[in-house]
Order: sequence, then structure tokens, then C-alpha cells
Amino acid sequence: MLKALVARTRFGNRTIGFPQCQPTLPTRFRGRPEFSSELCRHGCLECVQTCPTEALRIAGGHPECDLGRCLFCGECETACHNGVIRFSRDYSMGASERSDLVIGPDTERKLIQSLSAEMLRLFRRSLRLRQVSAGGCNGCEVEVNVLNTIVFDLGRFGIQFVASPRHADGLLITGPVTENMRSALLKTYEAVPEPKLVIAVGACAISGGPYVNHPQVHNGAASQLKVDLFIPGCPPHPVTTLDALLRLLSRMPTGR
Repeated sequence: MLKALVARTRFGNRTIGFPQCQPTLPTRFRGRPEFSSELCRHGCLECVQTCPTEALRIAGGHPECDLGRCLFCGECETACHNGVIRFSRDYSMGASERSDLVIGPDTERKLIQSLSAEMLRLFRRSLRLRQVSAGGCNGCEVEVNVLNTIVFDLGRFGIQFVASPRHADGLLITGPVTENMRSALLKTYEAVPEPKLVIAVGACAISGGPYVNHPQVHNGAASQLKVDLFIPGCPPHPVTTLDALLRLLSRMPTGR
């Protein structure tokens, strides 16, 4: 027993201090893109042409990015020789509405809307989610699973993943919703008792990602269900997902 206590003391606390303090992100992390409208050359389409998912477009002479379709590959930043597009270190990118994911140089930032008072009463301290991989490549699934490790310790916020949808308060969906998974997704949703939430994680679950408009893909969860929270990325970093969940539950510290 004494040896176990000594070993535990030496091991120390490995859980990150987020949200009380800022997380340490990888060097290659790409967050919310930023645009410099002053440097943009009207008519230049190099960034648009290099985007693999058509997430970029020129609107009113300025670039505009749909984070719901963006793969955060960085090809547009490389192609733009004028420095108009730059991926920042901003990990907070979740949105309550699909339209809020479309951003430009002058777009007003909209924070995630927390749940209603009644929903917060039910879920703020205890939220159970059933994860559904609706044809995903396992990239988003792996990053979601990481939230259960000691580093992020999702359970300390009262958020847990459950095996049965009948024990869940909502669904966390990854993948573009392939035709083969459509029926399974809808049946799983029906098994979740009311009131319930739907969370779309990753570009595929939001818009279809690189598979958008494929005949065997339904272009994301919103084509089948009402989505309460969109978390962009390919895949989203665990901190991005955790940040969005805490904002939805009104669990972020004051001023964040």
C-alpha cells in the first residue's frame, strides 16, 4: 500500500488545467483562420482553387471560409503569397448555428449559445452522450476518445459516454452519414429519451467533408436531424471539442 502511494505521488497530476488556464497546443496546430482584407488582391483565386472541399470563396472582393467544410489542411495559406489567410492558434471554434461557421475578415464572432434554463438544470452537471460513427474515417472518433483519458478527464465535468442510447441525453455524431449508416443513426436517435441533444463533430458530420455530394453520403448530421452544436475540424483537437461542450453547458469560467 505504501509503495502504491509513493508511486502515485511521483506520478503527480497529469490532467490539464483547462478551462481555468490556457492549454498547451501542438506546434503544428491550426486554429480559427484569420483574414487580412487590406492585402487581398481582387480577382486572385489561388486560395479558392487550392481548397479541396470548396470551403473558401470570394465574397465582396474578400475571402470567406466555411469552417464546417474546412479540413484545416493549410493549403490556402501556402497558396496565398500576399499573406491574406493565416491559421491562428485560436482553438475555440464551435457554433450553435451552421451559418455561424461561415467567417470572413469582418465577420462578428458569435459565441456558442448555452442551453435553456430547463436543459441546463438537467444536463449542466451530468451529461451522458452516445457516440455514433456515421461512416467516419476514425480520425474524429480517436480524438473524441482521447477526452476520456487522464490528460483531459472529461468525467470531471460530469460528461460521460455511454454504450446504450437509452441511457444517453444526446448523440455525438462523427462521419458524413453514409447511406449504410443512415438508418442506424435515426434508430439510435429515436432510442434517446426526450429532451435530447445532437452534436456534430468534424467536417464530415457538419457538411460531408471531402465526401460532400457523393451519391452514398448525406452530407452530415444536419441533413437528418436538428443539430444543437457544431464543432469544426478534421479532426477537431480535443480542446476544441471540450471548449464547445463546456460553453454549451455554461461551464466556462467568467470572462472566457
